Amino acid sequence: MNETKCNKTCIRTRLREAPIGPLVILVIALTSSLAVALWPTQEREGLVFWIFAPHHARMYGPAIEDWNQEAKEAGEEQVQMYVLSMGALNRRTQAGMWAETPTSDLVEIEQPSAARFMAGPVDEIGFHDLTDILKQEGIYDRLNEPSFAPWSSRGRIFGLPHDVHPVLLCYRADLVEQAGIDVSRIETWDDFERVMRPLIKDLDGDGRADRYPLGLWYTSARDVEGLLLQAGGGTFDQDGNSIIASEANAQVIARVVTWCVGPGRIAIDAPEFDPGGNQLKLDGHVVAALMPDWLAGVWRDALPDLEGKLKLMPLPAWEPGGRRTSVIGGTMIAIPKTTRDFDSAWSFAKELYLSPDLAEKLFESNHIISPMTDLWEEPYYAAKEPYFSGQQSGLMFIDQAPHVPFRTSSPFHQVAMQQIMNVAFDLKQYAEDNDAYDIDDLVPEAERLLGLAEQRIKKEMSRNVFIAEGDPR
Repeated sequence: MNETKCNKTCIRTRLREAPIGPLVILVIALTSSLAVALWPTQEREGLVFWIFAPHHARMYGPAIEDWNQEAKEAGEEQVQMYVLSMGALNRRTQAGMWAETPTSDLVEIEQPSAARFMAGPVDEIGFHDLTDILKQEGIYDRLNEPSFAPWSSRGRIFGLPHDVHPVLLCYRADLVEQAGIDVSRIETWDDFERVMRPLIKDLDGDGRADRYPLGLWYTSARDVEGLLLQAGGGTFDQDGNSIIASEANAQVIARVVTWCVGPGRIAIDAPEFDPGGNQLKLDGHVVAALMPDWLAGVWRDALPDLEGKLKLMPLPAWEPGGRRTSVIGGTMIAIPKTTRDFDSAWSFAKELYLSPDLAEKLFESNHIISPMTDLWEEPYYAAKEPYFSGQQSGLMFIDQAPHVPFRTSSPFHQVAMQQIMNVAFDLKQYAEDNDAYDIDDLVPEAERLLGLAEQRIKKEMSRNVFIAEGDPR
């Protein structure tokens, strides 16, 4: 009896002396598990469609309403659209793929994020392979072929392209023409520097130049990548081989640094989607800028006071006879393998992305041209655009659409691009430390830094047993 009483006393003493934290965690865990098990859930009806762009939601809304009305009458799947932040959309989609649990039935993915979904064996990529059905239904031949590249991996296509996004050069025609400058004399970037340099000016009288020919900065990965691609550089070629240390990359990075620092400077930092950057454009501090078609729509909405003061022209080439465009941005619609109804999801994807009505709305609202080549002769593309001084801006973008450069879908692309941007930063510092501002002085150092960056990427790639250098993609 005394022994039993002692045991009970000892147990009570140990419980009093035990740390309270683990007990609280245990109680919370048990309570949460029970709550999740008993919590009433509401089944989502129809197909779930995730997107990241609110302006897409506004444009898609009427089309989805029409689709749902017809689906309701036919007793078929309706579509429920949800706008998520880009980060949340990417995380939820990828987590669902890893866990093999349902996420959405359709999802829009932006080009910079697409590569993260292409890792691993090609047959284990979490989106449906659309290659065969695109060709069987004749859709592949209707679309601008370069537009498939960012959504393809190892010869297979995993998304339907939303756009093309060719790049032109937008310039202040009022300032250029007032100075008597003839832009038809500009074929290459060398020509651009020479012809536009007289526009550098001190606008506020403080003795320092504050108007520059080009709105671009060495820290802008978006613009730098566009220039690399135009020159035939970038991160990986079509066979998945690293081209980080290519001569084209070294030449472009060196040139961009000389544009931004030193006595030959011609560029000003006027970032997009930034009030300060917008004000610099409005005040005439920026003469020209890289202009993908979607950015034309952004400027038209955000900078209406520039209407009639702007014109477009092909990008200056890196060498005579070279490519006069590049590509920046992009979106696809994809169907996760966890979709409940592939046939309905595919039918909706085609209705949304191949619709002539939506292609027209996309151009009128956002100035984005469709990748469907059979629509390029539609009259709305030939309309004169008041914002760009009456130019047929749609046709100007379409003229360059077949020539947009290849873009890799390597899952190492973003890491490699960050390495290139680090090189640009280090090269700028090298130029200032060594008072070296000629391209010929900077290219050898750019080649050295890019070589080190490539070695780091190759080392990281070697750890991936599924995707290594030379993997066809």
